[in-house]
Amino acid sequence: MNALHQFGAEGMSTSGSNFQDRSNPLSGIRTWDEVGDDSRSLHSGARELSEQSDSSQEQGIYSAQETLFRFFLEIVKEWPPEEVLLEFKRLFFYQLDPISSNAVHAIYTIIFSNNEVEFRNTLKRCCYILVNNWDASRHYQPIHQLVQVFQESTLENYTVSPTIKQLRAWVENFKNSQDYEELKLFTTRYEEQKKQKENWVGRYTSYLLVPQYVDLSNPVEQREAARALSRQLKDRFKFDLAMYIAKSQSATSPEKIPENPTALGDNVLHLIKAIVARRGRFSYANLANIFVDQVQNLSFKEFKQSLQKYLIFSVENNELSLALQAKLSEKLEGLYTDYDSSILTDALLLRTCNRVIDFLTTENKEEPSPLFALLISQGNPMTLVIVLLKLVLICKSARSHLEAQIAELIRYYEKYPEQDCKWIVNFLEIFNVTFAIHAENVQYNLVKMRDEPEPLPQEKPNLDAYRIFSQMRFAPAPKPTDQPASDA
Repeated sequence: MNALHQFGAEGMSTSGSNFQDRSNPLSGIRTWDEVGDDSRSLHSGARELSEQSDSSQEQGIYSAQETLFRFFLEIVKEWPPEEVLLEFKRLFFYQLDPISSNAVHAIYTIIFSNNEVEFRNTLKRCCYILVNNWDASRHYQPIHQLVQVFQESTLENYTVSPTIKQLRAWVENFKNSQDYEELKLFTTRYEEQKKQKENWVGRYTSYLLVPQYVDLSNPVEQREAARALSRQLKDRFKFDLAMYIAKSQSATSPEKIPENPTALGDNVLHLIKAIVARRGRFSYANLANIFVDQVQNLSFKEFKQSLQKYLIFSVENNELSLALQAKLSEKLEGLYTDYDSSILTDALLLRTCNRVIDFLTTENKEEPSPLFALLISQGNPMTLVIVLLKLVLICKSARSHLEAQIAELIRYYEKYPEQDCKWIVNFLEIFNVTFAIHAENVQYNLVKMRDEPEPLPQEKPNLDAYRIFSQMRFAPAPKPTDQPASDA
C-alpha cells in the first residue's frame, strides 16, 4: 500500500504537465475565450486559404482572357477574315481542331471556373476585337457573318461532354442577352432600305449605338467600333440628304432624283429652309455664343435664371412658352442648390445641361419624362428639338448624353408599330434633320432665286423664293468626349 500510495503521489506530482487534477472538477477545462481564440484562428486560416484560392482563380481567369485577346488581336491582323471567322467558330462553337492549343486551354480555364459572367465578358470582347479591326480595314461582310454565326444550329447538336454542354449553354445565353442585341446593331449597313422602312427603329441606329460608346464599362474595342459606325451612319445620312436636296430642286427628271433619306416627304425641304432662314444675329449658333459670353463669372443661381430665359427665347407658342418656363423653373430652382453661390464652371455647365436634357427626354431611362410628353403632345415637336439644340450649342460635350437619351426613348417606343407612334417618329425625323444641318462638317445656305422685296425684320421670308445649297467642310472634327450618360 505504501508503494501504491507512493506511486499515486508521484503520479499526482506530475499531473500538472500530463494529467488532469481529478480532485478539481474544473481542472483542464478550457475557457470560452480560449476556445473562441482557437476557433477564430481556424476561421481566419480557412478564410485566408479561401481568399488565396479565389485570388488564384481570378488570376487564372484574367490570364486566360488575356491569352484569348492577344490571340484574336494577332490573327485578325494577319489572317484572311474567313480564316479568322472559322477559328472563332472552332473555339466557341465546334471545339474541333483549333489552331491554338493555348486558346483552347484558356477557354477551358474560364469554363472550369464556373464563372458565366466572365465568360460572357470574354466572348463579348473577342467579338468586338474582330468587329473593330474589320471595320478599320473596311472588311464589312465578315462583321455581318460574325453576327450570323450565333444563329447557326450548331449549338443544338448533341454532345456527351459536360464541358461542351456548358460552353454551348453559355453561348446560347449570350445569344439571348442584351449584349448580342447590341452586337446586331453592327449589321445595319447590310440591311436593305426596304427592311429598314418596315422596322422604323433601324433608321435611328446611329443613336442606338451611342449608349455603347459612352458606357465606360464596355470593352474599349466595343466603344471604338460603336463610335465609328455611329459616325459613318450619320455622315451617310448627311450625304444622302445633301444629294436629295440638290437633285430635287434641279430640273433633273424624277426618276434620277435620289431617294429621300427622311420619312418627312417633300416637307423636308420646307423644314430645312425654315431652320436655315435663321441667320445672322438671330441664328441659334450666334445666340448661343452671346449667351455663353453673358454668363461668364455669374453665380450658379444667376446662371440657372438666365438659362430659362435663353431656352424659351423665340418660342412662338406663347401658351407653350409659359408652360415650358414654369416647368423648367420648378426643375432648375432645386438643382444643385449647394452650388448656388459658386461661380459657374465648365463642369457645372455640363452637369446642368445634362440634367435639363433629362428633364426634356427621360428622367429614369425607362419612360418619357412628363415634360417630353407635354411638349410632344402639343403637336409641334420642332419646339422641343430647338430647345435641345440650344443646350448642345452652349455645351457641345452634352451632345453624347443627349443622343444616349434619344436612344432610350427609341427603345421605349420600339415595341409599337410605326403607325401607332407617328408623333415620336416625326419628332425623331425633325431631330435628325436639325442636328444634321448644325453638324460640324456641313453648311447649308439659302440663296434667293426670285426678285422679291426684302421682308421686314418682324416678317418671315417667302421660303418658296429660295433654294437650299449645301457645302461640305473638311476641317477636322473636334475630339469626341466620353461623357457617361449617368454623370452626377
